[in-house]
Amino acid sequence: MSLLDRLIVTTLPIVPRPIVGAISRRYVAGETLAHAVDVVRRLNQGGVMATLDVLGENVTRPEEAAQAVQAYQEALQALARERLDSNVSLKPTQFGLKLDRELCHRNIRAVVELARRLGNFVRIDMEDSSCTTDTLELYARLREEFDNVGVVIQAYLRRSLEDVRALRGRPTNLRLCKGIYVEPRSLAYRDPELINRNFDQLLGEMLEAGVYVGIATHDERLVFEAERRIDALRLEPHQYEFQMLLGVDPELGRLILSRGHRLRLYVPFGAHWYAYCTRRLKENPRIARHVLMNLVRRSPGPWLPSRPEGAPAPRGAPRATAPAAARRP
Repeated sequence: MSLLDRLIVTTLPIVPRPIVGAISRRYVAGETLAHAVDVVRRLNQGGVMATLDVLGENVTRPEEAAQAVQAYQEALQALARERLDSNVSLKPTQFGLKLDRELCHRNIRAVVELARRLGNFVRIDMEDSSCTTDTLELYARLREEFDNVGVVIQAYLRRSLEDVRALRGRPTNLRLCKGIYVEPRSLAYRDPELINRNFDQLLGEMLEAGVYVGIATHDERLVFEAERRIDALRLEPHQYEFQMLLGVDPELGRLILSRGHRLRLYVPFGAHWYAYCTRRLKENPRIARHVLMNLVRRSPGPWLPSRPEGAPAPRGAPRATAPAAARRP
């Protein structure tokens, strides 16, 4: 971490909220569902898929979990009404995982059930290691009843290879990412090279088993290795997708699109933007440095990519105007 990056991290607690808000505009869609729908619409126009995330986690009361259910149901209904190519991603602790696992299951089930009726898909995000086992058990239980639900595997966790192999042989849908939470060495790899090597191995296990994978990374080395595996297995674009965060490394996103791959951007929005933004900036201060430079240049709003000029449309990519029942993750 450079001196400037370290300075950004240490001074974040005293940065005025309006400044954090200005930074956040690049990678948070806004505070309202209407803002998020507008961002997704423009992404679709550029040939990019989306997944909506209503910001929030670690609720302390059942009423807050019920509010999350309502927010996600409204988001799914808006996506169907606007005929947009976007699914949703949610965090179990936002639905009451730390309060009552049965309550959490009922709440998430209500969202997944509505998504199925609307022809859409729900991704269950992975949080810190205290949630891993419960989240995978929740996913397995929902998967017995629904085929429009997926979960996340984190490459920095030592247990992840075992978890992936336990899922082999079952119909499944996985997002693979590095992982962002601070974990003890006994549970997680800390060496970036080891995390990358584990990511590549996990991806190989998944793709060779015929698992649909959301390859979630901003690391061009991992994109390169993923493309190598995709080519070796002769996979078609509808058998996998790349995923990135809204506002992060737009050039890499354009390169992925230019290669004919499908790309989905994670689009967070909601009233809890401040906590999300400060956490993201602490996790990756290079994002803050990049965005601060853009603020100086008066670069407005989030990155909304368009398909590079002359680039082919991804084969098998859903159209933004496709009926809801035709959209798959």
